[in-house]
Amino acid sequence: MTATDPYRVVEAVWRIEAAHLIAKLTRIVRDVGLAEEIAQDTLVIAFEQWPKQGVPRDPGPWLMATAKHRAIDLVRRRIRYGEKLAEIGRALEIAPVDEQDAVDDALDDHVGDDLLRLIFISCHPVLSTEARTALTLRVLGGLSTEEIARAFLVAESTVGQRIVRAKRTLAAKRVPFELPPPDQLAERLTSVLEVLYLIFNEGYSATAGQDWMRPDLCREALRLGRVLAGLMPDQAEVHGLVALMEIQSSRTWARTDGAGAAILLGDQDRTRWDRLLIRRGLAALARAQEIGGILGPFVLQAEIAACHARARSTQETDWSRIAALYLVLSHVWPSPVAELNRAVAVGMAEGAAEGLSIADRVQASGALDQYPLLPAVRADLLAKLGRTAESQQEYARAAALTRNAKEREIFQAKAEGGTPID
Repeated sequence: MTATDPYRVVEAVWRIEAAHLIAKLTRIVRDVGLAEEIAQDTLVIAFEQWPKQGVPRDPGPWLMATAKHRAIDLVRRRIRYGEKLAEIGRALEIAPVDEQDAVDDALDDHVGDDLLRLIFISCHPVLSTEARTALTLRVLGGLSTEEIARAFLVAESTVGQRIVRAKRTLAAKRVPFELPPPDQLAERLTSVLEVLYLIFNEGYSATAGQDWMRPDLCREALRLGRVLAGLMPDQAEVHGLVALMEIQSSRTWARTDGAGAAILLGDQDRTRWDRLLIRRGLAALARAQEIGGILGPFVLQAEIAACHARARSTQETDWSRIAALYLVLSHVWPSPVAELNRAVAVGMAEGAAEGLSIADRVQASGALDQYPLLPAVRADLLAKLGRTAESQQEYARAAALTRNAKEREIFQAKAEGGTPID
């Protein structure tokens, strides 16, 4: 296949446009499951037509127009959707292309962003927190069931069941796909922030596949976070999450070498970190601190990221402060991953033996048995203690657990050399 292969073009355009299509269609048909089905039908049409008729000059708008027309046909057949929906369908059908923006404007509400609107809708209280997040990650984040499962550290079948049940529940409860009034948006904020956080994390360190990162997911999560910060300017946790994503994104160019090989934090050239993104992140963190209130998990994680951003090297990093922040985070937002990160920080601040003691407790809990970074962290700490053979065994185990090819290369190399990863 060539670079201009229409099938590859379809796949590339779909990856970019799918979430936008589903968000727009949900506004029309008021059913996220149905919107996803229509979007998938549109993908099939593209696969059928583009190889025969050629790739459209504007493939994104082509997908959107085709999906809208299919939605309109469906609306016509389902009069019970109501008078307003029928009117929208007729308007979309008869309006010239240059007038359809006016129809879209008529659908706008106080959020003003289709993707962010759908995130709030998908985080409806009728669903459990786990179901809300899984559904939104699948529909809006474009993550596979496997990727979501690894992000949640649960079985793939569990995530699949959550998504199916979420769609059925929304349909059975006849949940109206409308936003709550502005004074009730904060009630759904926790789930929305968690969704954005998980989408960003999957982009920052892809759980599977050939790519070390998926920058498109990072950019989209950050974009939505910025929109959310404008929508809810007095919510410290919103600014905390934006600060975290800005600072983490600043490392993107330093995280791979010229050949695309992954570079871990301790080996990165910090002069390649994007100072503009760091300044934006520190400004967002300052805004969160100005708002005040009880420290939440995203402000705390932003504080940790800021410690790295302000340091000129790994050695000059304030590891004691980072360890203390992780200790607070473990109380505010209990997580075995946060505790594992604390083990790393304690290992840097107080010595590898202290860090290994914490990592060993995490291992004994069994909560991270399938998490590749647990043996990787233990391997690093063991190497620093001179226990090379044990370290190499742990790196080999990490390589066997990871689904990411770039990460596997790192762990396999460490298994052969037994060198630390800091």
